[in-house]
Amino acid sequence: MESKIHDALPPAREIPEAFTASLRSWFHVNEKQRAISEERLLRRIPFFRSVHSETDLNAPATATISRVQLDAPNRYLNTLSINPTSPSASAPPPTVLLHGYGAGLGFFFHNFPPLANWAANRGASVYAVDWLGMGRSARVPFAVKAKKDDIPARVSEAESFFIDSLEEWRTKMGLKSMTIVGHSLGAYLSVAYALKYPERVHKLILLSPAGVPHNPNTEDPERELQDNEAEIQHSQPLAPKEKPTFQRATDRRSEKANPASDKKPAESKSRRLFHYLWDEGWSPFQVVRSAVFWGPLLIGKYTSRRFNGLSPEDTRDLHDYITNITLAKGSGEYCISHLLGFGAHAHLPLVDRVHALRKDMPVTFMYGDHDWMDPRGGKESVDRMKAAGNPNGKLKIVQDAGHHLYLDNKEQTNKLLIEELDR
Repeated sequence: MESKIHDALPPAREIPEAFTASLRSWFHVNEKQRAISEERLLRRIPFFRSVHSETDLNAPATATISRVQLDAPNRYLNTLSINPTSPSASAPPPTVLLHGYGAGLGFFFHNFPPLANWAANRGASVYAVDWLGMGRSARVPFAVKAKKDDIPARVSEAESFFIDSLEEWRTKMGLKSMTIVGHSLGAYLSVAYALKYPERVHKLILLSPAGVPHNPNTEDPERELQDNEAEIQHSQPLAPKEKPTFQRATDRRSEKANPASDKKPAESKSRRLFHYLWDEGWSPFQVVRSAVFWGPLLIGKYTSRRFNGLSPEDTRDLHDYITNITLAKGSGEYCISHLLGFGAHAHLPLVDRVHALRKDMPVTFMYGDHDWMDPRGGKESVDRMKAAGNPNGKLKIVQDAGHHLYLDNKEQTNKLLIEELDR
């Protein structure tokens, strides 16, 4: 038996360097390690300055990382600030990037360099913030007091945990208004923020937003941390004559899958189990934390498959970053079942709420051409905005990209982002 197990293991040279590095530090992860893993990604910014670096007075901008303390004790938001050396009086409002579920600001590491150049050229500031309870922000207890069957109250409490802390952060930073760029659940929360604090939002740019349509846009729960086989299979560039489609990822899977009838009972039991865990507030990150030394392997599989277009160095650094923030104390991640139902559709879909946004607020929905989030929800939202008197909604499709379009096709995403910021 021991021989068979040994034969099944890959040779040492085939074990990814990212996995072995994470395994060595698995029991030694702390805030210092999280900061180091984050800085490795942020050093791609041409003007990045760590706490140990000397200020370059000739640089057109500076990028620094810091904690912005909130009023309540032990509450702070981890913040990347990119500030121009020569601010312009005619500069547009500052831009704020907000990550998705269980992620962190480091996920935007390929978008920061062009945004830093934009900040320097326009004399405007760019910020990226870790949501409260995620990334390297304070991991405070998360709890919802509303009754389980009071959906509006549950949603309101869960949203307020994040958007009220963002509003407090804005006040601390002295920002009058801001353009918000949000991804996935971060995009959903960005809309919720704009609904509650309309005068504080200049513009919304929503990257593959979660919680938009009425119906589930996937059959699988919490796709943020699960392998996306359909997305991987469609991650190759489109043929020259092939046009992007709004076909949903679930449709693609049903075309390819033809499971044997004897597997259906097991699948049904598995689905029921996931449904139960979801309703009980289970978090997928709990699995990783409880997996001990198998944790890095699980994260490594996720990183290599979900971000298969990155270079080996980028994959290694992103994997190390994900490992470090995943091992932090559970907090904001427990919001998921309060905001989204099983299947990752919103309890209160944005398509029913966007009409209440300020009528002059520009809102751009941006999806990958093989995104598992359904662009048709974005299109319907734009139509509803126009019907409500807001003509400033638009829909953009990024070629050769999935849910993480800002990494899958960073060139086109960055180009579209700059164009939208300059409008």
